[in-house]
Amino acid sequence: MKKLSILFSLMFVVTLLLNAQEELKNKKGEIILPEAGDYAIGIDASPIFNFFGNFIKINQVAPFADPSSWNFVDNTNAIYAKYFVDNQTAYRAVVRIGVVNTSDKEYVIQDGQSDPLVVVEDKARYSNKNIILGAGIEKRRGKTRLQGFYGGEAFLMFGGSSAKYEYGNAFSSSNTTPSMTNFNPADPNVLAPSARILSKKTGGTLGLGIRAFVGVEYFILPKISVGGEFGWGLEINAQGDGKTEVESWDIANNTVKKVETKVGGGGRFGFDTDNFGGNIYMMFHF
Repeated sequence: MKKLSILFSLMFVVTLLLNAQEELKNKKGEIILPEAGDYAIGIDASPIFNFFGNFIKINQVAPFADPSSWNFVDNTNAIYAKYFVDNQTAYRAVVRIGVVNTSDKEYVIQDGQSDPLVVVEDKARYSNKNIILGAGIEKRRGKTRLQGFYGGEAFLMFGGSSAKYEYGNAFSSSNTTPSMTNFNPADPNVLAPSARILSKKTGGTLGLGIRAFVGVEYFILPKISVGGEFGWGLEINAQGDGKTEVESWDIANNTVKKVETKVGGGGRFGFDTDNFGGNIYMMFHF
């Protein structure tokens, strides 16, 4: 019985020693690699590398400039995060919930009188939606600062936009070309002196993406790493029909005419490789 107790005690001590050896620490005793329960947030590391490159004046001709900023990992403006369920496994999440409503108001002279101080309002209201939701699982290998990882994830994407316009000067038989505001010349709402857009809506976009990925990270400091990854996957995108409502003066019938026109949608289907936005990223674990 005594021998069994000694044997179990030795096994317990050996187990503790093995677990301690698996934890990579720096000289201060700080754990370098992520552990179970850690969260992580990723940013684009390129501006930081550029900052230090300019700081040491690699390019001696150009003056020092500070391009550093806190940027998203890729160009989708989505937050990239992880949660470690154990030392070798992490759940990944990509989230963007973008709902933006803006308005613009301009004053134009009221038609039918000569006082420039007597004005009416033209209004524009815009709405844009861009939503990205992604989730996946990541498995890791390596016991040194250099870590390899692989896994899979899936994405859902929603998008759409609309615009509505109100005009202070109405069409009439005595005012077939009313004064009105062209809010955005690059995407005009005034189509002609006697034609203008009342509303415009793009077709809603729905997308699905599934990808496998593989990558590497190097821990430059405890719980801080730089890395990159490649992926391969499937993307399906579908956009519904949109519509545009136009108001104009009908000379032949001497009345206001409103016409609603459909705008065709589209879609995309494909397999391809990717490199997650082409950026070297930095991960902060906490």
